[in-house]
Amino acid sequence: MIKILIAEHLPLVRRGLLATLGAEPDLRVVAEVGRAEEVARAARSSGPDVAVVDLDLPGPPVVAELAERVAPCRTLILSARPDPGQVRKALAGPALGFMSLCVAPERLAEGVRQVAAGRRAIEAELAMVALRCASNPLTSRELDVLRIAAGGARSAEIADQLFLSVGTVRNHLSRIMCKTGARNRLDAVRIASDSGWL
Repeated sequence: MIKILIAEHLPLVRRGLLATLGAEPDLRVVAEVGRAEEVARAARSSGPDVAVVDLDLPGPPVVAELAERVAPCRTLILSARPDPGQVRKALAGPALGFMSLCVAPERLAEGVRQVAAGRRAIEAELAMVALRCASNPLTSRELDVLRIAAGGARSAEIADQLFLSVGTVRNHLSRIMCKTGARNRLDAVRIASDSGWL
């Protein structure tokens, strides 16, 4: 019997996951939570084999904490709007599974079984999109500039934070837009985030 913890902030979706996974004869949901702060405590008390975690769960990230503090528990991430960046980050992190909330119920159940067995469970289409996603062309300094720009900072504010001249910041932003093919800095932020570079 594979024991499962469901961490999903939307009650209706959480109940759907409970019904879907609970209907399988070899799967048993032992805990369900709606906030990130509740995940580790629930995992320690219920001892799940797999945590099915909503990527948009409110609160601090929980996947690394589960891997460190609840060692036997493996993680499968669910996303309502998966993008290549999310998949790349999941593949690089401790989670073994990554699926869309649009996945077929039987595929989700099979994914839980794979993760419980220590194997990766990623939808083929999502994996292909992540693999096709270009590698990061930006330098570490360009990423620093773009991270600050993502918060809405102007060139002068970015320059102050990074101890650069305004002209140097503008040059970095110009190269960033050129390398990403972006129309403006907001578009560059979107492209870099979707690609998993930020």
